[in-house]
Amino acid sequence: MKLVIASDIHGAADACARLMAAIEEESPDRVVLLGDLLYHGPRNDLPADYAPKRVIEMLNAVADRVIAVRGNCEAEVDQMVLKFPCMADHNILLDPAAGMTLFLTHGHVYGPGYHNSVDAWPKLPERSALVYGHTHVKVSEKDEAHGAWVFNPGSVGIPKDGSASYGVYEDGSFEHRLL
Repeated sequence: MKLVIASDIHGAADACARLMAAIEEESPDRVVLLGDLLYHGPRNDLPADYAPKRVIEMLNAVADRVIAVRGNCEAEVDQMVLKFPCMADHNILLDPAAGMTLFLTHGHVYGPGYHNSVDAWPKLPERSALVYGHTHVKVSEKDEAHGAWVFNPGSVGIPKDGSASYGVYEDGSFEHRLL
């Protein structure tokens, strides 16, 4: 199973276009979106390429492959314009071939407590990964205290660690890719 994992687009259309090109190049089975897709939020500056209507069109073009969760900036109106469910606080993906359980969330309801994410761990089985966004900071490491892999793809639209990015999950491992 191959996934492209992205978070925190925040309506940045040019950045989203680069993500769409990466999705085409990567050819994943699914596209995982970890929230904060259209609105920049009251704590962020407006992205220079802010054009949520363009982002809607791009995301809807891959709707048949999207698994999404709600970020702290999603609203009911976002669900009205997006052609895939985006209002769940979390989702779970199983990768039987790799024996992995991926817990997908934004990071404001469930999270590992890293870089301003909430410290609220879900109960996870062995061979699990907590996959979250929210902080706009890339993470890929084992959390020994919880026995789970922790992965944050960083941010597509408003990176706070210097580089726009997304993640790829394949065969039980995670990688960051720069946009």
